Amino acid sequence: MVDLKQNADDIQQEIDWLREILKTRSIMNSKQPGKYNDVLDIPPPDLSNSKSAYAQFVKQHGLDILERFLVIIASVPHIKPELLDMFMAKNSQTHQVYTEFGGKQGKSHNGFIPTGVTILFILAGCDLKKRFEYSKLFDPENILFKSQILKLGEVEPDEPFLNGTLTISKESLDIITTGQQRKPTFSNEFPAQLLTTQMDWEDLVLPPTTSKQLAEIETWLQFKDQLMEDWGMGKILKPGYKALFYGPPGTGKTLTANLLGKKVGIDVYRIDLSKLVSKYIGETEKNLSKIFNRAENKNWILFFDEADALFGKRTSVSDAHDRYANQEVSYLLQRIEDYNGLVILASNLKNNLDDAFMRRFQTSIHFPIPRAEERRKIWEKSFPKAAKLESRINLQDLAKNYELAGGSIINVVQHSALVALKRGNGTIHLEDINEGVRREYYKAGRTM
Repeated sequence: MVDLKQNADDIQQEIDWLREILKTRSIMNSKQPGKYNDVLDIPPPDLSNSKSAYAQFVKQHGLDILERFLVIIASVPHIKPELLDMFMAKNSQTHQVYTEFGGKQGKSHNGFIPTGVTILFILAGCDLKKRFEYSKLFDPENILFKSQILKLGEVEPDEPFLNGTLTISKESLDIITTGQQRKPTFSNEFPAQLLTTQMDWEDLVLPPTTSKQLAEIETWLQFKDQLMEDWGMGKILKPGYKALFYGPPGTGKTLTANLLGKKVGIDVYRIDLSKLVSKYIGETEKNLSKIFNRAENKNWILFFDEADALFGKRTSVSDAHDRYANQEVSYLLQRIEDYNGLVILASNLKNNLDDAFMRRFQTSIHFPIPRAEERRKIWEKSFPKAAKLESRINLQDLAKNYELAGGSIINVVQHSALVALKRGNGTIHLEDINEGVRREYYKAGRTM
């Protein structure tokens, strides 16, 4: 249990430290005598003995004084926005906010949001040498930016890059304020859905060859850190693991991805590429970027459904639309290759995917229509324990006579169970099952 009072006290100390820094910069800027010769002469609070969420965050990432300053000033607009109101003062001559302060106002946030310019002004004032030195703080290799804790917003190509706003990720803000990380929900800003299931690995019925290949992925999930770091394979291998699941609908591709994550304790997010691909230039890349930026270093499993929507066989480039489509594919491939977690692409038909993409997968796993014995097990596991099956129902015969995928069998069971409940006797009849099978055959364009 997180001690919210202790955490609030520690963050308040950090805010008071930032307030003293801002006060000192103001004094130095007006060339008045002050207690400190440099803002970094002001010592940050000693959190070495604290067990608060904020203190643990500082220790975990090994943050130095400059990095702590960046984290707290990026957090202030969310925690105590009025602290930065001093930067909203206007120049009496230009009637605008002082240029040297930098900063921006948001569309819905009336307060001051610091930019890279703001940071350099606070730390260095007008000292060019120090400004050049502190500009290195925004290097992509800085732990705060590399770990996606902080981000310097994008600006127009012809504008100074330090005019980008300094923001803290939602996940990091949650951790330092409440000690808990909220899971992102499906939205325009995060077009991916968290997969959950009450089923367990034992409920999954797959052919032995498929199960064996899945065990290899499970092994990678368990030992990837040792492989890449302790054994030094990170110098040779690309980060992450890429797998293709292919097979007819309803054969367990989505459920398997879900159960893989559940078994090893990793969140699985489903991205439907057929809904993500946009006809507007640049929108597909923007949607994909939102997902990968949030997922980076989170150890999530990314499950891309309907992969054919973007990875279908390519044709020769005949117009601008073809060129942009190829750019979208190239962008997704690059982000997939750079992602350090497990990426699974799902397709109904392996032949639908361009051959050039196949070599990028570490494994390609087939999910076939289950055989008769496997279908019998699925029928057996699918019927609710509270239901009664009339004596005419023979699961072996159902499995032998009806070639159905697992998803279709579950649909049949649901139909027959609802009919039984409506009838009021709680008994599933053979006619109920046959009607459900007819419905599934009809959907697939087949006849019994």
